[in-house]
Amino acid sequence: MAKVVTMGEILLRLSPYGYKRFIQAEGFDAVYGGSEANVAVSLANYGDKVSYITKLVDNPLGDAAVAALKKNNIDCSHIVRGGRRLGIYFLENGCSLRGSNVVYDREGSSMAEAAEEEFKWDEIFKGADLFHTSGITPVLSKNCAKITERALKEAKKRNILTSFDLNYRAKLWQDKVSEKQKIMNNLMKYVDICLGNARDAALVLGYSDGSTDFITGDYSICVNRENMTKVIEKYKFKYLFSSLRENISASDNKYSALVASENGIYTGKSYCIHIVDRVGTGDALCAGFLHGILKNGDPREALEFGIASGALKHTIQGDLNHVSEEEVEKIFHGAGTGKVVR
Repeated sequence: MAKVVTMGEILLRLSPYGYKRFIQAEGFDAVYGGSEANVAVSLANYGDKVSYITKLVDNPLGDAAVAALKKNNIDCSHIVRGGRRLGIYFLENGCSLRGSNVVYDREGSSMAEAAEEEFKWDEIFKGADLFHTSGITPVLSKNCAKITERALKEAKKRNILTSFDLNYRAKLWQDKVSEKQKIMNNLMKYVDICLGNARDAALVLGYSDGSTDFITGDYSICVNRENMTKVIEKYKFKYLFSSLRENISASDNKYSALVASENGIYTGKSYCIHIVDRVGTGDALCAGFLHGILKNGDPREALEFGIASGALKHTIQGDLNHVSEEEVEKIFHGAGTGKVVR
């Protein structure tokens, strides 16, 4: 059993019931989630020992967020309490031709205003095998950028494997883009495993090969052997992996992923999926891959487990991936028929 630490901001997610638009809403479904918390829950479901760190407001909403983590077997003993508020995001679920839409309400949240000195790093990383965070956290505030760098430094100082999901969110990159890219570039020297591709690197890190348009050009160029390899070499990642998605509609996709390393590129199995909830699917892919690497170190097998994990998350309502290791293994061994188990 591996010990994993993840760090980020957990949010209250409010969604109109079903596929209603915001203007139609007469009530909201409330769940808790956030990229790094989603990864934490998946890893715990797969049998890893997981600790999550953040700062949460000390009120009943903060208590509810902690309870959501604890009931999924997450160690919350290093969560700092205090600050002004819990971050919120509103999700309007898309369907068929209409995509989903997110509105953030997280400015001034407890995590955004946290300080690196509030976290007990020696206790947090004691006995840890892997530390995971994402590109969402460092762009929330200058404080969060400092906390993320400190956490990565503390992990590397202890020879702990590090993982980072570039996790580009356009609504968090509306201003100070070059400043944010500079921050993110600096963080990459502490990263071993990265979820992303050449497009993500161009958006988040300002990556360029001098000639290719990775941002608006053909997506296939961003995930081909040549450019995935160039990104690995540029940032010295051990593994770079990325989802591969064909959008048939907001309700139906073809879904796969690939992993690149110094040994080349491997593309995994593809699944046809009908989407119940797309949020958190990248986090499930990430958690599945990390679990596989921690379990046996084989990137191909880890990728297949990750793809099956991500594919299953599309069928689960809410941010969190409520599936077991056994269920994921059955999918990538060919049992994904959807039959009733009696």
